Formats: sequence, structure tokens, C-alpha cells
Amino acid sequence: MKFVYIGLLLSLLLPPCMAQPSKPQAPTVTYRNPVIAGDFADPSVIRVGTTYYAVGTSSEWGPAYPIYTSTDLVNWSYVGPVFASLPEWTMGSYWAPELFHRNGIFYVYYTARRKSDQRSYIGVATTRDLRKGFTDHGLLLEWTSEAIDAFIIEDQGKLYITWKAYGLDKGKAIELLGAELSPDGLKVTGKAFTLLTAEPNNWEAGGAEGQAIFKRGRYFYMTYSGNACCGANCNYQVGLARAEKLQGPWEKFAGNPVLVGDDTWKCPGHGTVVSTPDNRYFYLHHAYNGVDFTQTGRQGVLSELVWNNQTGWPVFRYGTATPAQAESPAKTVQKNKRDVTVDFANQTTDVPWVWDVSQPKPAFAVESGALQLQNTGSQPAGSFLGLVIKNGTYLLSATVDPKPDVLQSVSLYGDAKNALGLGVREGMLELWQVKDGVRQVLKSQPLPATSAPVTLQLKSRFGQFYDFYWASGEDKPKPFTSSPVDGAFLPRWDRAPRVGLSVSGEQQGRGSVRSVDLRYE
Repeated sequence: MKFVYIGLLLSLLLPPCMAQPSKPQAPTVTYRNPVIAGDFADPSVIRVGTTYYAVGTSSEWGPAYPIYTSTDLVNWSYVGPVFASLPEWTMGSYWAPELFHRNGIFYVYYTARRKSDQRSYIGVATTRDLRKGFTDHGLLLEWTSEAIDAFIIEDQGKLYITWKAYGLDKGKAIELLGAELSPDGLKVTGKAFTLLTAEPNNWEAGGAEGQAIFKRGRYFYMTYSGNACCGANCNYQVGLARAEKLQGPWEKFAGNPVLVGDDTWKCPGHGTVVSTPDNRYFYLHHAYNGVDFTQTGRQGVLSELVWNNQTGWPVFRYGTATPAQAESPAKTVQKNKRDVTVDFANQTTDVPWVWDVSQPKPAFAVESGALQLQNTGSQPAGSFLGLVIKNGTYLLSATVDPKPDVLQSVSLYGDAKNALGLGVREGMLELWQVKDGVRQVLKSQPLPATSAPVTLQLKSRFGQFYDFYWASGEDKPKPFTSSPVDGAFLPRWDRAPRVGLSVSGEQQGRGSVRSVDLRYE
């Protein structure tokens, strides 16, 4: 003990210049939301070893359910879709996929609208390799008028599915239900039981949904969402509940809601909780950006949960709002590469195109150094091939070879009845919109006869106001519009528009696109 006392005495007597230097603290690495930019609602996230996988809603866009992967929860790479070809029993509303991994098999439990009655129910598909897509096993759960938002949990070696019920049953309270699954996870075998019932006179008045359950200590904990999820009038929020047994009784947290919207991130909700190898808990969920709002959709954001040891309840580390900036789960710098640049004469990577599943899938191929996009002539907005919008301020450029039989456009597409674009055919430039199914030419201008390619540009301001430009050959692009065009009518209630290419006209010809360049500011 005398050595300790001597050391203490020396530290007090030595001048400051002779004191032991303190070890420098490593700077805190932070990330900024969103971590998965663009329209990526209802994300489900899992960790397999040290790798994370996430899948999200695609609504009426194909291919269905985009998958991303990450090693740090912050930097995500696109893997591909769950379904390149849509399941035969489905027709749209590709919502709320739930990823699950067991014994080397990846499962996805997904919500989709059934062709026979246009009602939404839950299906299941499996794979051993996410990059090769999933094998569909068809409809898993049909429940009264609607069954959506599956979540899977294993308890004492048994698998259970939970879901939202009675959302379309008039006069009946919305409930979160559960039931046991078969050991292979492909059939519902147990009797349904109630986890939670939405309360009509508080923040759950719009319903309860998007539940995610995880175990810590003696309790199962649940995050769930309430009120209106989507659109300009959304008021989505998140609550907590817990139970000692999966079958309940479940206790709702007295401080609900625990996550609400603010001016930076609006209407947060519907996500899942994942733990890191160092035992931190993160909630990957969606929210609307406060500037771009519905124009860029519900984006993938990350909020950390920490624990109140006195109450035994988790709380969000940065308060009741989605953080704009927060401490990173890993000591890696966030990289946000969002631009897309493709010269089809030298294309080396696949382009993550999307299309409207309510319409025939566009026929397209890269031939003779150009993207050849076929016009089906079935809709006023034409055949559309799009890209997910990652940020509301961007410039899309496309260089095309004018054709006499089709109008080739850079365009924004909400659905088949709501779109906006600037197009070219031989001898003519045309600014057009389709609103509520009615096509209108906003401006047209003769184009001198030339064999030179034409460059079309669409510039977005905050995802709502659009300027258009054009150039022939090597000329510098010049404005086609004297003032911005308002595209506020484009977002649908549950999804954002896509930006891309369209071909339209009375003839079923093909467009020819030499290059596409999408750059964010």
C-alpha cells in the first residue's frame, strides 16, 4: 500500500508540466439521417453475424421489396429485390415485408393484395442466398377483411407470427394478433391470440400497426406505431409495450408515444429493433424529410434505444424526435453516394430500374450502345422506367435519338394517371402532364430537323418545383420553361414519385436513350 501513497504524493507535488499526459480521446463518429435515402417505408432489419440486412415496402413499384445490406447500420448497399417476378397470387400493395433468418434460411413474410378479391393478406417466401431472389410459397395468412404487417419471433424453440387485424372491419377495434407457426415457418398452426388493442381516444386513434418484438431480460418488448402513416396529413407516432410472456398480458408504457414527428423528420414509425455485437439497440424505421416531405417518400432512418435501469423501459437516446445527427453504431464514416451515371455504350453495372406494377412491365434492353425502351401505347403517361429519388433537389439528364413514332421524355411519374415530363420526337419538343388521367400539353416548340441527339433535362427544387432544359448535339442546355412547373399533385398517398424515362405515342415504337445522368445537389 505504501507504493500507492507515494505515487499519490508525487502526483500532488510534481508541477503540471511533469504530470503524466492524458490519453487523447478518439473523436466521436456520427452519422446523419437518412441512412437509407429515398422511398423505403416499413423497414425490417436483421443481423446475421456481423452483417445487417434490411428490406422495405415497394407499394405499387416493381420489382417488389428492395433489399439492402450493411456492416455498420449506416452505410447500406442495394442487393436487389425479393421478387424480380411478382408472386402469381398478388396484384399490388407490396407492403411491410418482414425478414427472418433461421438455420441458414432467409424468410420474408410480406403483405400483398390478392388478385381474386383485391384484399391484402400475408405471404411467405424463402432463400438461402439473398442475391438470387426468393422462392415464393404463396399465401400464408388470410384474416377477415385484411391481414398486414407480419412480424416473426422465436420463443422457446417455437415460431410465432404477429400481424395487424381488423383495419377494414367496421365497428371493430384494430388489434395486433399472434399465432404459432409450423416448425418450417410456412404454415399457421396455432390459434390466434391478442397482443394489443388500439385505443380510440388517444394517440392510437388511427390504429395500431407495425409491431416489432424483441427479448431483453425477463421481458418481451414491443415497438408499435399508431395514427395515420402516410401522406401530407400524416401524424404517425411510436409507442412501447412489454410482457413477461409472448401471449401476454401486455402492458403499454405510460409515457407513450415515445417517438413523434418534428420539423426535421415527420411522422416516424413502423420499423424493427436490432442489437449490435456490442449490445447497443437501434430502431430502423421510416419518416418523411421535413423539407422534401412526400415527394421523396418515407425514408429509412435510425434511432437508438437506451435503457432506464430504474423503470426497466427503454427510451430513445436523443429524445422523442428522430435525430438529424447521432453517434454512429460503428467507427466508420458515412458515405452517401447517390448519383447514377450511365453511358449505355459502356454500361458495366446494372441500373436499379423500377416500374409501375399496375401496368405491363416495360420491355427494355441495351442494344447497339443505347437503351431501347418499348412503347406499349396503353396509357397517356406512356411506358415508364424510373429511379428512386434519394433527395428532393437533383438534375436528371438523358440524351436520346429522336424518333418519328414515339415521344421520348425525361419524366416524373406518380402513377399511370399522374405524371409530368419533357419529351422529344422528330421535329418537336413537348412539355406535358397527365393529371387525374387527363393528358395536357403545357408547351410545345418546333425542333429543326437534325440527326443529332437531343439532351433533355429535368431539374427539381425540393422535390416539388421543376425546371426543364434541352440541347441539340453539343450545344449548351437552354431553358424550355420560363418558370418552374408545380408537381405537388404527383405523390400518391403511400408512396413517392419516381424520376426517369418514358416513351409514349399512338405508335408502338421504341425509344433510343444513349445516356442517363442523375445528380443530387
